[in-house]
Amino acid sequence: MRNYVALTAVGLALLAGCSIKPKVVAVAPPPPPPAAPAPLAMPKGAYVGMQIPALMNDGRYMTPNRNLSGDGAVWHLRAALNVAALACRGPDEATIVAGYNALLARQKSVLNGAQTRLTAEYKAGGGDWQDRYDDQMTRLYNFFSQSQARDAFCNAAVATLADSAAVESADLPAFASGRLAVLEKPFTDFYAAYDAWRSERAAANRMAMANTVQPAPRTVQMIPVATPAPRPRLELDPGIFAESSATVTH
Repeated sequence: MRNYVALTAVGLALLAGCSIKPKVVAVAPPPPPPAAPAPLAMPKGAYVGMQIPALMNDGRYMTPNRNLSGDGAVWHLRAALNVAALACRGPDEATIVAGYNALLARQKSVLNGAQTRLTAEYKAGGGDWQDRYDDQMTRLYNFFSQSQARDAFCNAAVATLADSAAVESADLPAFASGRLAVLEKPFTDFYAAYDAWRSERAAANRMAMANTVQPAPRTVQMIPVATPAPRPRLELDPGIFAESSATVTH
Protein backbone atom coordinates (compact mmCIF):
# COMPACT_ATOMS: atom_id res chain seq x y z
CA MET A 1 0.00 0.00 0.00
CA ARG A 2 2.86 2.33 0.86
CA ASN A 3 4.50 1.60 -2.52
CA TYR A 4 1.23 2.33 -4.31
CA VAL A 5 0.92 5.64 -2.59
CA ALA A 6 4.52 6.46 -3.42
CA LEU A 7 4.09 5.56 -7.06
CA THR A 8 0.93 7.57 -7.25
CA ALA A 9 2.67 10.60 -5.81
CA VAL A 10 5.51 10.17 -8.28
CA GLY A 11 3.05 9.84 -11.15
CA LEU A 12 1.21 12.97 -10.12
CA ALA A 13 4.49 14.83 -9.91
CA LEU A 14 5.44 13.69 -13.42
CA LEU A 15 2.03 14.66 -14.77
CA ALA A 16 2.31 18.05 -13.14
CA GLY A 17 5.70 18.58 -14.71
CA CYS A 18 4.50 17.52 -18.17
CA SER A 19 1.22 19.45 -18.17
CA ILE A 20 0.52 21.38 -21.39
CA LYS A 21 0.84 25.08 -20.92
CA PRO A 22 -1.75 27.20 -22.77
CA LYS A 23 -0.39 28.82 -25.91
CA VAL A 24 -0.62 32.58 -25.98
CA VAL A 25 -1.92 33.75 -29.36
CA ALA A 26 -1.32 37.37 -30.29
CA VAL A 27 -4.45 38.99 -31.68
CA ALA A 28 -3.74 41.62 -34.30
CA PRO A 29 -5.58 44.90 -33.76
CA PRO A 30 -8.29 45.68 -36.30
CA PRO A 31 -7.10 47.66 -39.28
CA PRO A 32 -7.74 51.39 -39.07
CA PRO A 33 -10.76 52.63 -40.97
CA PRO A 34 -10.00 53.88 -44.47
CA ALA A 35 -9.17 57.53 -44.58
CA ALA A 36 -11.85 59.74 -46.01
CA PRO A 37 -10.95 61.02 -49.48
CA ALA A 38 -9.69 64.56 -49.56
CA PRO A 39 -12.33 67.01 -50.74
CA LEU A 40 -12.02 68.18 -54.32
CA ALA A 41 -10.31 71.51 -54.75
CA MET A 42 -12.06 74.21 -56.71
CA PRO A 43 -10.51 74.36 -60.20
CA LYS A 44 -8.02 77.16 -60.73
CA GLY A 45 -9.74 80.25 -62.01
CA ALA A 46 -13.20 79.21 -60.84
CA TYR A 47 -15.33 80.95 -58.24
CA VAL A 48 -18.48 80.21 -56.28
CA GLY A 49 -21.60 80.79 -58.34
CA MET A 50 -19.74 80.66 -61.66
CA GLN A 51 -21.98 80.14 -64.67
CA ILE A 52 -20.89 77.45 -67.13
CA PRO A 53 -22.62 75.96 -70.18
CA ALA A 54 -25.24 73.29 -69.58
CA LEU A 55 -24.36 69.61 -69.85
CA MET A 56 -26.54 68.08 -72.55
CA ASN A 57 -28.08 64.61 -72.70
CA ASP A 58 -25.29 63.36 -74.95
CA GLY A 59 -22.72 64.12 -72.24
CA ARG A 60 -21.31 67.17 -74.04
CA TYR A 61 -21.46 70.77 -72.95
CA MET A 62 -23.41 73.38 -74.88
CA THR A 63 -20.51 75.15 -76.58
CA PRO A 64 -20.63 77.33 -79.72
CA ASN A 65 -19.10 74.47 -81.73
CA ARG A 66 -22.08 72.11 -81.74
CA ASN A 67 -24.09 71.11 -84.80
CA LEU A 68 -21.88 72.87 -87.35
CA SER A 69 -21.80 72.37 -91.09
CA GLY A 70 -18.48 71.81 -92.80
CA ASP A 71 -18.22 75.52 -93.60
CA GLY A 72 -19.13 76.39 -90.03
CA ALA A 73 -16.37 74.12 -88.73
CA VAL A 74 -13.79 75.76 -91.00
CA TRP A 75 -14.79 79.26 -89.94
CA HIS A 76 -14.91 78.35 -86.24
CA LEU A 77 -11.44 76.79 -86.53
CA ARG A 78 -10.14 80.03 -88.01
CA ALA A 79 -11.72 81.97 -85.13
CA ALA A 80 -10.17 79.69 -82.50
CA LEU A 81 -6.70 80.02 -84.01
CA ASN A 82 -7.19 83.77 -84.35
CA VAL A 83 -7.80 83.95 -80.60
CA ALA A 84 -4.68 81.85 -80.00
CA ALA A 85 -2.58 84.22 -82.12
CA LEU A 86 -3.89 87.20 -80.15
CA ALA A 87 -3.94 85.77 -76.61
CA CYS A 88 -1.22 83.12 -76.31
CA ARG A 89 2.00 84.43 -74.85
CA GLY A 90 5.22 82.79 -73.79
CA PRO A 91 7.78 80.71 -75.70
CA ASP A 92 5.24 79.54 -78.33
CA GLU A 93 3.89 83.00 -79.14
CA ALA A 94 5.97 83.53 -82.29
CA THR A 95 5.30 79.99 -83.49
CA ILE A 96 1.54 80.44 -83.15
CA VAL A 97 1.49 83.80 -84.94
CA ALA A 98 3.63 82.51 -87.80
CA GLY A 99 1.56 79.33 -88.14
CA TYR A 100 -1.71 81.26 -88.16
CA ASN A 101 -0.55 83.70 -90.82
CA ALA A 102 0.71 80.80 -92.92
CA LEU A 103 -2.68 79.06 -92.64
CA LEU A 104 -4.51 82.21 -93.78
CA ALA A 105 -2.27 82.53 -96.81
CA ARG A 106 -2.32 78.83 -97.72
CA GLN A 107 -6.08 78.31 -97.31
CA LYS A 108 -7.28 81.79 -98.32
CA SER A 109 -9.78 80.68 -100.95
CA VAL A 110 -11.20 77.90 -98.78
CA LEU A 111 -11.63 80.25 -95.81
CA ASN A 112 -13.32 82.95 -97.92
CA GLY A 113 -15.71 80.42 -99.44
CA ALA A 114 -16.54 78.98 -96.02
CA GLN A 115 -17.41 82.42 -94.66
CA THR A 116 -19.63 83.21 -97.65
CA ARG A 117 -21.53 79.94 -97.40
CA LEU A 118 -21.86 80.19 -93.61
CA THR A 119 -23.34 83.67 -93.99
CA ALA A 120 -25.82 82.22 -96.49
CA GLU A 121 -26.87 79.65 -93.85
CA TYR A 122 -27.79 82.45 -91.48
CA LYS A 123 -29.63 84.37 -94.23
CA ALA A 124 -31.65 81.25 -95.03
CA GLY A 125 -32.86 81.22 -91.40
CA GLY A 126 -34.76 84.44 -92.06
CA GLY A 127 -35.35 87.29 -89.64
CA ASP A 128 -32.50 89.47 -88.51
CA TRP A 129 -29.77 87.05 -89.58
CA GLN A 130 -26.99 89.61 -89.14
CA ASP A 131 -27.71 89.98 -85.43
CA ARG A 132 -27.78 86.21 -85.00
CA TYR A 133 -24.51 85.86 -86.86
CA ASP A 134 -22.82 88.64 -84.86
CA ASP A 135 -24.08 87.20 -81.58
CA GLN A 136 -22.73 83.77 -82.46
CA MET A 137 -19.31 85.16 -83.44
CA THR A 138 -19.15 87.14 -80.19
CA ARG A 139 -20.02 84.02 -78.21
CA LEU A 140 -17.43 82.02 -80.15
CA TYR A 141 -14.58 84.47 -79.50
CA ASN A 142 -15.55 84.80 -75.84
CA PHE A 143 -15.53 81.03 -75.48
CA PHE A 144 -11.97 80.60 -76.74
CA SER A 145 -10.81 83.68 -74.82
CA GLN A 146 -11.56 82.19 -71.38
CA SER A 147 -8.41 82.46 -69.30
CA GLN A 148 -9.10 79.43 -67.03
CA ALA A 149 -7.84 76.99 -69.69
CA ARG A 150 -5.47 79.28 -71.56
CA ASP A 151 -2.27 77.23 -71.24
CA ALA A 152 -3.80 73.95 -72.42
CA PHE A 153 -5.64 75.75 -75.22
CA CYS A 154 -2.44 77.36 -76.48
CA ASN A 155 -0.68 73.99 -76.48
CA ALA A 156 -3.52 72.55 -78.56
CA ALA A 157 -3.27 75.50 -80.95
CA VAL A 158 0.46 74.90 -81.48
CA ALA A 159 -0.18 71.25 -82.40
CA THR A 160 -3.16 72.13 -84.62
CA LEU A 161 -1.24 74.75 -86.62
CA ALA A 162 1.69 72.39 -87.06
CA ASP A 163 -0.57 69.63 -88.41
CA SER A 164 -2.56 72.01 -90.63
CA ALA A 165 0.52 72.62 -92.78
CA ALA A 166 0.05 69.21 -94.41
CA VAL A 167 -3.75 69.47 -94.92
CA GLU A 168 -5.04 69.80 -98.50
CA SER A 169 -7.76 72.34 -99.18
CA ALA A 170 -10.37 69.66 -99.88
CA ASP A 171 -9.65 68.05 -96.52
CA LEU A 172 -9.82 71.22 -94.45
CA PRO A 173 -13.52 70.84 -93.40
CA ALA A 174 -12.92 67.35 -91.99
CA PHE A 175 -9.69 68.51 -90.33
CA ALA A 176 -11.49 71.51 -88.82
CA SER A 177 -14.31 69.37 -87.42
CA GLY A 178 -11.89 67.04 -85.67
CA ARG A 179 -9.57 69.75 -84.36
CA LEU A 180 -12.36 71.89 -82.93
CA ALA A 181 -13.01 69.11 -80.41
CA VAL A 182 -9.31 69.19 -79.48
CA LEU A 183 -9.23 72.97 -79.16
CA GLU A 184 -12.32 73.16 -76.96
CA LYS A 185 -11.37 70.20 -74.73
CA PRO A 186 -9.37 72.33 -72.25
CA PHE A 187 -12.51 74.37 -71.63
CA THR A 188 -14.91 71.45 -71.36
CA ASP A 189 -12.45 69.71 -69.01
CA PHE A 190 -12.57 72.81 -66.84
CA TYR A 191 -16.37 72.74 -66.88
CA ALA A 192 -16.37 69.08 -65.84
CA ALA A 193 -13.96 69.77 -62.96
CA TYR A 194 -16.09 72.66 -61.76
CA ASP A 195 -19.25 70.57 -62.05
CA ALA A 196 -17.64 67.80 -59.96
CA TRP A 197 -16.52 70.30 -57.31
CA ARG A 198 -19.95 71.91 -57.22
CA SER A 199 -21.71 68.55 -56.85
CA GLU A 200 -19.40 67.43 -54.03
CA ARG A 201 -19.88 70.73 -52.22
CA ALA A 202 -23.66 70.45 -52.49
CA ALA A 203 -23.57 66.86 -51.15
CA ALA A 204 -21.38 67.95 -48.21
CA ASN A 205 -23.79 70.75 -47.40
CA ARG A 206 -26.74 68.37 -47.46
CA MET A 207 -24.93 65.95 -45.14
CA ALA A 208 -24.03 68.76 -42.76
CA MET A 209 -27.66 69.85 -42.65
CA ALA A 210 -28.80 66.27 -41.99
CA ASN A 211 -26.31 65.88 -39.13
CA THR A 212 -27.23 69.14 -37.47
CA VAL A 213 -28.88 68.48 -34.08
CA GLN A 214 -32.31 69.96 -34.14
CA PRO A 215 -33.45 71.64 -30.91
CA ALA A 216 -36.03 69.72 -28.90
CA PRO A 217 -39.52 71.06 -29.32
CA ARG A 218 -40.57 73.39 -26.54
CA THR A 219 -43.35 72.20 -24.30
CA VAL A 220 -46.06 74.78 -23.89
CA GLN A 221 -47.62 74.63 -20.46
CA MET A 222 -51.30 75.32 -20.51
CA ILE A 223 -52.36 77.54 -17.60
CA PRO A 224 -55.97 76.90 -16.61
CA VAL A 225 -58.13 79.99 -16.66
CA ALA A 226 -60.59 80.27 -13.81
CA THR A 227 -64.18 80.38 -14.93
CA PRO A 228 -65.99 83.27 -13.23
CA ALA A 229 -68.74 82.21 -10.87
CA PRO A 230 -72.24 82.91 -12.18
CA ARG A 231 -73.79 86.09 -10.83
CA PRO A 232 -76.79 85.59 -8.56
CA ARG A 233 -80.08 86.02 -10.30
CA LEU A 234 -83.11 87.57 -8.62
CA GLU A 235 -86.33 85.79 -9.41
CA LEU A 236 -89.65 87.45 -8.55
CA ASP A 237 -92.98 85.79 -7.95
CA PRO A 238 -95.63 87.53 -10.10
CA GLY A 239 -98.24 86.65 -7.47
CA ILE A 240 -96.79 89.22 -5.09
CA PHE A 241 -97.80 92.03 -7.43
CA ALA A 242 -101.31 90.63 -7.71
CA GLU A 243 -101.76 90.60 -3.93
CA SER A 244 -100.41 94.14 -3.58
CA SER A 245 -102.83 95.52 -6.12
CA ALA A 246 -105.75 93.96 -4.30
CA THR A 247 -105.05 95.84 -1.04
CA VAL A 248 -104.72 99.25 -2.60
CA THR A 249 -107.76 101.39 -1.90
CA HIS A 250 -108.78 104.38 -3.85
